[in-house]
Amino acid sequence: MSSHRSRVSFSRKMSSAVPKIESGPADENSIRVPEIRFVANLWTLTGYPSPNGEWSLEEKVSAIKDAGFDGVNDRGSEKLRGLLEKHELGFSGLFDANDPAEYRDLIRAQMDCGASTINVQLCDHDTPVVEAIEKTCLLMEEDERQGANVHLEVHRDTCTETPEKAYAIADGYRQATGKTLRMNIDHSHPAIVKHLRPADFESRLLDRPDLLQHGNLLHCRPFNGHHCQIPVTDGAGSLTQEFRDYLPFVAGAFSCWLEGPCPRNTLWVVPELGPVSSGYGISTWPPVWEDCIVAMGEMRKVWNGLHREGSVENHDSA
Repeated sequence: MSSHRSRVSFSRKMSSAVPKIESGPADENSIRVPEIRFVANLWTLTGYPSPNGEWSLEEKVSAIKDAGFDGVNDRGSEKLRGLLEKHELGFSGLFDANDPAEYRDLIRAQMDCGASTINVQLCDHDTPVVEAIEKTCLLMEEDERQGANVHLEVHRDTCTETPEKAYAIADGYRQATGKTLRMNIDHSHPAIVKHLRPADFESRLLDRPDLLQHGNLLHCRPFNGHHCQIPVTDGAGSLTQEFRDYLPFVAGAFSCWLEGPCPRNTLWVVPELGPVSSGYGISTWPPVWEDCIVAMGEMRKVWNGLHREGSVENHDSA
């Protein structure tokens, strides 16, 4: 087994000789601490607060700001850009694609909206791996031409539907280009493909740290091994047991990223919860937008806890 596939042992201790930690630009006597940006997907707000009384785009963006998120995740548009500027929010773009002739305009639309990261769902579940590798190479060539930050998402019903296909595409890309593929591994999808128990999440889902560490975008949909999305709260103010079982994996994923080069020194995290209309949410669960806010708060606690435990090293070259 090659070294990049081996299980990482995540160190959460910092040497007592480490100099003072600062949040600003690094100098020879300081460590530049990696930052996290929590981004809300507008999709989560579909049908909220009610199917017949859904908020306008401006109301949604305002609510995202008020909830404490750092940015918005959606497809770029001129109207959205104006609202992001008004509310001083960052932007993580997204699109799905198949035809390479569309890559330039799709990436440009996200860049014009100020995208710091771009998530791409590519092709279909039955796209042959060889074809997917070719199209991935073309996608990343366009990414480089525009100076974007494209991530290929691991997602069901796309060319990365299973871990085996996703890794084959990443390995084929490396063979073709000599580069590591930038990926957004939405672990909720491989978790249910493999029917994993919480005790196995880290060992089975963080088995390619080279891929997780090379990007700086992570979709964190709460999951277990049989449900791609689980409720965060029980409707009575408490966290569900399922979400509590999920949180140690979040800590493991964040730690894995911190162990790497920390690209751009910022990790963009989407606590992604799908609405009832999408089939991800269930009508008897608490509203997914309200759960999303709670999930973001709990994930921020995890991140802050890792910093307190010393899971930070010098990444001033990122």
